[in-house]
Amino acid sequence: MDSTASQLNEAYFGFRPMRAVFSDRQRVQGMLDFEAALARAQVQAGLVPQRFADIISSHCQAQHFDLQALSQATMLAGNPAIPLVKQLGRLIAAEDEEAERYLHFGATSQDVMDTGLVLQLRQAVQLLEQQLAELAGELARTARAHASTVMVGRTWLQHATPITLGMKAAGWLGTVTRHRQRLAELKPRLLCLQLGGAAGTLAALGESAWPSAQALADELKLALPEQPWHTQRDRLAELAGWLGSLAGSLGKLGRDLSLLMQTEVGEVFEPSAPGKGGSSTMPHKRNPVGSAVLISAATRAPGMVATMLSAMAQEHERSLGLWHAEWDTLPELCCLVSGSLAQATQMIGGLEVDAQRMLVNLEQTLGLNLAEPVSVALAPHLGRHRAHELLEQCCREAVEANLHLRQTLITRPEVTQHLSIAAIDSLLDPISYTGQASRWVEHACRDHDQFEQGEA
Repeated sequence: MDSTASQLNEAYFGFRPMRAVFSDRQRVQGMLDFEAALARAQVQAGLVPQRFADIISSHCQAQHFDLQALSQATMLAGNPAIPLVKQLGRLIAAEDEEAERYLHFGATSQDVMDTGLVLQLRQAVQLLEQQLAELAGELARTARAHASTVMVGRTWLQHATPITLGMKAAGWLGTVTRHRQRLAELKPRLLCLQLGGAAGTLAALGESAWPSAQALADELKLALPEQPWHTQRDRLAELAGWLGSLAGSLGKLGRDLSLLMQTEVGEVFEPSAPGKGGSSTMPHKRNPVGSAVLISAATRAPGMVATMLSAMAQEHERSLGLWHAEWDTLPELCCLVSGSLAQATQMIGGLEVDAQRMLVNLEQTLGLNLAEPVSVALAPHLGRHRAHELLEQCCREAVEANLHLRQTLITRPEVTQHLSIAAIDSLLDPISYTGQASRWVEHACRDHDQFEQGEA
């Protein structure tokens, strides 16, 4: 991948450790690791003398290769594995011409590239697991800390009944835990060897084919699949779908935070820092720059996932063009989502909460957002339909007269003959109407803790 193409925006949208996993140098090293392991595996299968495998392995170091020359040669060869094996062969032959004859024995270029990619993906998955664990930890801490911090619930962007910030954070935590579970489930399917030879039969290796494949899988610490998957791309598509879904969940988090940061709301804020979130023309601005990354990634990811899904309908035993469409798409998707995770963790870790503003906002509707509990309390006396109708009338009167709902309620005999003033005041207290919010926090944190203990 061309690192110069993204340097300007990389610090904002990306995560350098993930970009390093998918650097050109690492891509080459992954393919070289395959070649070195193949030679060692074929020693065990009786196909390659040990001394020749040692020579082959000693030259499988990415720093010995000219990446620019490989790039130019790829234009003619159609994939980078072909010129890479040629360059490697020349290095080996310069030391021992006979050893060069055992290089790449029985394999094809897609075996090299796919297995090299899987080795990179193993590093990427480990990094994603670490990032998810960090984010989940911050979310669990936030959910517990704000389990009783009451705020407005919002439906269709309008004030609804009260919730708690802890409940909202628990929702974010729950989806992160489920994504972690899904990743753990798909890993065994993803991290497997690709070795099929020219058309997937490994015919060139004869009776040594299966022992070679098993030994190679053991060398690379990868699973040995039931058969080569040259044109069966469901493993990679599954990872892409998981990444896209995670990007969407992080986008939801970013959307929530950015809306809560609006001037008219002002309930939570991304962590501040000198120069962060400012405007080129308006000194007072505090923009949700972290949320923008999460929303941007959620917007871009579906197109990349669509590319991976579109590339699944590959022809026969080896694809023309569809396989090529995967090469940069999946690594870029990994980098995009990793960058989103990094921003999300930073945001939640330093989240600034204005609980007093939340209470002020709860009163913006002058008690209207607590009409439901009053209606519920009256339903046993008046019937559900009449109670609901009565509260609608009271709400309209309050809005027309710009009064608090309490003032209209206490003037209605239908209300006061069943509810005391103290009962009305209690029903109109936001803190008393958060339902099962604390339970949802407990559940989300329990699931998080159980996953952590299982992973440990």
